[in-house]
Amino acid sequence: MVLIKEREMEIPVIDFSELDGENRIKTMSLLDHACDKWGFFMVDNHGVDKELMEKVKKMINSHYEDHLKEKFYKSEMVKALSEGKTSDADWESSFFIWHKPTSNICKIPNISEELIKTMDEYVSQLHKFAERLSNLMCENLGLSQEYITNAFSGPEGPAFGTKVAKYPECPRPELMRGLREHTDAGGIILLLQDDQVPGLEFLKDGKWVPIPPSKNNTIFVNTGDQLEILSNGRYKSAVHRVMTVKDGCRLSIATFYNPAGDAVISPAPELLYPSGYQFQDYLKLYSTTKFGDKGSRFHTMKKRENGDSV
Repeated sequence: MVLIKEREMEIPVIDFSELDGENRIKTMSLLDHACDKWGFFMVDNHGVDKELMEKVKKMINSHYEDHLKEKFYKSEMVKALSEGKTSDADWESSFFIWHKPTSNICKIPNISEELIKTMDEYVSQLHKFAERLSNLMCENLGLSQEYITNAFSGPEGPAFGTKVAKYPECPRPELMRGLREHTDAGGIILLLQDDQVPGLEFLKDGKWVPIPPSKNNTIFVNTGDQLEILSNGRYKSAVHRVMTVKDGCRLSIATFYNPAGDAVISPAPELLYPSGYQFQDYLKLYSTTKFGDKGSRFHTMKKRENGDSV
């Protein structure tokens, strides 16, 4: 794992090429630490074609310049800010593309055939990465390999969609957020972001951590609310925001590996604490296992709760 130091905070970077060699156990441990203690991290050597990622960014930037920029700067929000007025709006120009279970990319206004084809190729590769990452998370959580995928699935699998956003130059950054403070509602978020312009910040231990622009097309990952629920609070979603800047227009291509709309979400039973037992029964077990691992005691109490013989 590489560590990027930003204002005395170290952002985890997980090298996926280490998963197939002698450093697999160490890398899995570092991934678990990043999910457990941070809720956000970067992934390098992720398997997605980096030339394709560069092409996606270039084409999205061109689409914004040709079809969205003028409309943004003519908006009421921009007019109000020029008069020193603020609002609850976010200083962004964005649109959302659904990929799975049903694609709407052909319905995006003014989108070119070349951009459709390029995005489809990128999303196909990214979906494979999302599934691999979710399987690794399951392994670290002690769940069956495809537990997250199955839990997120409707009749046609999990949902998969991309928010494409540009955060334009802002003349009064002290008055506006690019995106206000929030956690993400979904599952696993995979961000392809600008390699020059900063702005993204995550809250950790009461401090805002600036996320540097992504060099060499690393993928920035954060976990959402549904993964926190499924993991029974172990992998928490993190509060984040986007700050505006006077110089530079930041690009954000955030793809969401989410539950299907009709997926029923609940904590994985394996991750729940035991419940419904009498304290005297726990004390009896404790008397013979006091100097052992408490996790084993919890597991034994859960088995008794479920009526299993121990």
